[in-house]
Parts: sequence; C-alpha cells; structure tokens
Amino acid sequence: MQSNIQPPAQSSTQLISKIPKILPHERVFPIQIGSELFKLSGASISSDAPSYFSQYFQCQIKQAEENGEDISTAIRTLYIDRDPATFRDISLHLQGYHVQPRDATHFVRLFADAQFYSLPKLISQLYEESIFTSIGHREFQIPRELFTDPGNSPNFFSLGFAIFFSTPDDLFPGLDREGLLRPPSIIPPSVPHRSADTFAELLHLLRGYPVNIRDEAHRAELLRDCRYFNFKGLEQRLIPHAISFNQARRRDEIVLRLRDILKSGITVGPEPTFADPQAGWVNYARPFVDDRPYELVLEIGDESTRLQFGPNGATRAEFFREARMRIAKLFEVVATKLNLPPTTQPLGLLMAKGGASSQPPTPGNTPLSEDLVRVILDPEASITLDGRPWNPDEDYLVGGNATGNMSAPSSAGGMGGGQDSPLSSGATPLPFGRKRRRVDSHGLGVGAGGTGADEWIIRNGQWRLRIQGAKNGKAAVECVLVAVKLDAMSSEQPRNAERAFLGG
Repeated sequence: MQSNIQPPAQSSTQLISKIPKILPHERVFPIQIGSELFKLSGASISSDAPSYFSQYFQCQIKQAEENGEDISTAIRTLYIDRDPATFRDISLHLQGYHVQPRDATHFVRLFADAQFYSLPKLISQLYEESIFTSIGHREFQIPRELFTDPGNSPNFFSLGFAIFFSTPDDLFPGLDREGLLRPPSIIPPSVPHRSADTFAELLHLLRGYPVNIRDEAHRAELLRDCRYFNFKGLEQRLIPHAISFNQARRRDEIVLRLRDILKSGITVGPEPTFADPQAGWVNYARPFVDDRPYELVLEIGDESTRLQFGPNGATRAEFFREARMRIAKLFEVVATKLNLPPTTQPLGLLMAKGGASSQPPTPGNTPLSEDLVRVILDPEASITLDGRPWNPDEDYLVGGNATGNMSAPSSAGGMGGGQDSPLSSGATPLPFGRKRRRVDSHGLGVGAGGTGADEWIIRNGQWRLRIQGAKNGKAAVECVLVAVKLDAMSSEQPRNAERAFLGG
C-alpha cells in the first residue's frame, strides 16, 4: 500500500539557505541610485551574483576585516548615477519577484542596466524574453524564436539590432567593462517607414498561420516587406506558385515564374531512355521550404518570348529584355549541375575581354543552347493563338493543304538529332500548320508576325526544361523548352484590339 504522506514543505529558512552566501544574508546594504536610496539585504544581492553590487560590498567587508573595523560602520553607501525608476524593478527582481518588460522603452532600460550591473540571472531572463519593436509607429512584442528560424535568419533585426541577439559575453563589443562609467545608449528597434499592417500579417505567417492573399497587389506588398526584412523562407512561401500531381506524367510539378527562380533550388533529374541515355528534366525545390524537388514548369510572360518557325521544321525561341538575361543565368546553373563549364568562351579569349562578367548574358554563351533556344511544341500542349484554341490539324495553309513543310511537334526540336521523341514514342505525328501568309496593301508578302518570317509572339507561356543528347552541338547535351501552355499572337492585331483608350 502506497503512503499518501507528502514530504514536508520547505520552510522559508531552507529556501533562503539555497541562495549562495556571497554576502551576509541578514545584513542590509545601502545603494543610492540617482536621487533615491535603496536598502537591500545581503540575501537579495546574493540571489543574483556575482554582480557589481556583490563585488563592491565584498571589498568593503574584506577591507573592514583587514583593518579590524566594525562592519556595520565600515560599510559605505554605493552611489550610482542611473535611473531610480528602472532600478525599482531590478530591486524587485533581486527580492525574488518576476519582472516582465512592459514596452520597448522599459525593455531596453532593463536590458542595459542588467548588463551594466552584471546581474547574470536577469540577463538570462531578458535574453529569453520577447523582442519589443516599433514598426510604422506601432509596437510589437515578438517571440525571439520567430527571428532565429534558419530559413529567416539572419534578417533585418538580427543584423540591424544585433545587440539584442548577441550572447551575454559578446555584449558591448570593444568596451572595457572595468572602466565603463555607464552603458552606451540603446534605443528600441524601430522601423517607422514600413507598414504596421503588413508587418502584422508577416508575423501571422511566421507563427504558422495562413494569410488570405486578397490580390496580386497585396502579394507584392507582402513580398516587398519580406525582402526588406530579409525573411527568405517566408518569401519562398509567398511567391506565386502551384504544386500539383500530374497523373498523366505520374510526377509532382511546381509552376514558378522565371524571376522567382533561385539557383540553390535547381536540380536535374536524369531519366535516361534507350533512345536517349542523356535525357532528364530540370527540377526545382523552393529553398528553406520544400523538402524534395518537383518537376519544374517555368512561366515566362510579359511578351518577352518570340517563337520562330524555320523552313526545316526547327522551332526556336528568342528572348528579350530581362527574360534573356534570366534564361542565360538559368542555363548556366543547369550546366554547372551537369558538370559542364558555365560558358563556352575559351579561357584566354574570355580573360582578354574582361572575364566572364563582361560577356553579355545570352543563352548562346552557355554550353546548353544557341542564342535561339530549341523548342518542342508537344501535341499535349495547350496553345491559344490570337484568342482561339490552336489545333495543328486545322487547315492554315493556302489551298487547304494540311501538311506544310513543318515537321510534327513530337520531333520539331530534333530530340537528339532526329531520334524518336521519348515524349511521344509510338504516337502518330501530327501535322503542324502555320498561319498563312498575308499580302499587305503594297502587294508584299508578310509573315505570320508581320516581319516576313513565320513567328509567334508569346504573351505568356509555361515550359518544361528537358535535357537531351545533342549531336554536333557545343556539348554532349542541350536544354530544350517543351511547351505546356502558351498564349500566342501571330500578329500585332490581337494586341491592338485589347488596347484601351486613356481616360476610358
């Protein structure tokens, strides 16, 4: 039978006995802070020691004992020119009460004086307290662990206000504690020129709660402040993306915009076939967020892509403005992942021209492509041309001939020098029709893009990045864009039709 007898509660004398006897517990020691006199027992001072106070009075007692003086008369008042209101809270802490910072100003004053008085227990307590900061003139109390998550640290706060994230031994670097008359002035962390409402939503996300993104302007607002505060992991959660399982391909996919791609998330998944042992697909995992890579579907918009249809059946993509540079950088990273040199320029010539950084960022300067990137218009791709669904079976050529000189989409990109495409092995090639040529008012032939050549302007497009073997190329492999979904124009007319007059 178990005994229900509880151990006797510890008496106050036993609890006091746990305080180290650095100073005589029963003796009272006078401390004047500014204009106010405090009298604390040796037990209170010893409860958080060694400290500035305990060391001072220990020296007084030791000197009195050496001189044979009465300790009661030998102890002198310790005077410190600091704020007595802050010390009232510190005296409560020494007397055994828990002191909770009330606001940012109170926190930094406790923080500075705890360091100045060298109170180890109070310092440790304050290092575990939440951080107080003011954003857009609104005060926030933030759990410290939100700012120390590996995906979101270092950040604006841990770098800009490092004093609150340092260790007790590293505080006030470069200052000699022994000769320090007073601690340096510390101001509460404050960012007055950012939105308090936006920061509140970021904190909500950092705590693990979802935030309803109202529209793209709202998303851009959140991302802008994420980048300002350097919350990299949170930024990756907020960028536009779509993750889904493609049952037809039996793999997970992630759709991302070209400008949101980071080199640390790029990998290449090999998928060799009998026809092409070099085959593979570019995959992506968002840094700090995804625990495994997904097959990348790359979205390129802003009318920065132009498809050119050559007479021999080859389809090529030309990129403009920022997209051209980003595609080149992407191909450089993929080449590095494949253990290829990032550029095809000879080293001597490259150095003579000023190094790799001086070369124009174009796909043609990488080993994976020419300046015009090879494209495959797969039969499964969803293509809208001039606002209408585009079907390669339709009769687009003069005279009703449905078999133009373009090859089937399954082999439009060559797929390793004329070999059968693993994408559509065994499938019947579909005829690829082109918009018929028009005649302008002067009787001159005009191509589909109005330039005398067959071309499409891609308003927005989604592409997979396929790695495949290349014959007679700059390297043994090349990177090919495989169309997934395209919104294309064959002339300027659809774009002009969507223009709006200024003022409505």
